[in-house]
Amino acid sequence: MSSTYRIVVGVDGSEGGDRALRWAMHEAERNNGTVQAVTAWSWDGIERSVVVAPTPAEERQHAEQVLSEAVTAALTTYPAVTVAGEAVEGRSATVLAAAARGADLLVLGSHGHSRLRHAVLGSVAEECIRLATCPVVIVPVPQPPPAHSEDLVERGEQRGRTASVS
Repeated sequence: MSSTYRIVVGVDGSEGGDRALRWAMHEAERNNGTVQAVTAWSWDGIERSVVVAPTPAEERQHAEQVLSEAVTAALTTYPAVTVAGEAVEGRSATVLAAAARGADLLVLGSHGHSRLRHAVLGSVAEECIRLATCPVVIVPVPQPPPAHSEDLVERGEQRGRTASVS
């Protein structure tokens, strides 16, 4: 058993991955722990968004750059936390579950995709929950306030008031 509280966090360059990294850094700071930031990558020649890495070496380099930028940004808020970064070739869930063996926690960010996309493409988080040997934390997508939140607050306050009768 490790004497150091170790948190593994999946980093993929998304807003969800950035939120997960910040949450993990905060948790490590609170528990005098360390963070292992992991980016999984693979090269299949298929377009990843707009940019296509023409070679596996360039795909690995891209993954390392994404990881480095995320860790550097998180360290501005949590400079005292010890962070190790690693870009590993392989399927995301498999890589993350393997990295989390022996860890105290695996942290992932939710992307907030629709149920249809989840049904068609699956979910890395769901697969990690099945594969991981440690607790898994999913940092959710922040929900926007209701459309007329100020109106709801005012009406709630008015309903909550009681009138005194003399």
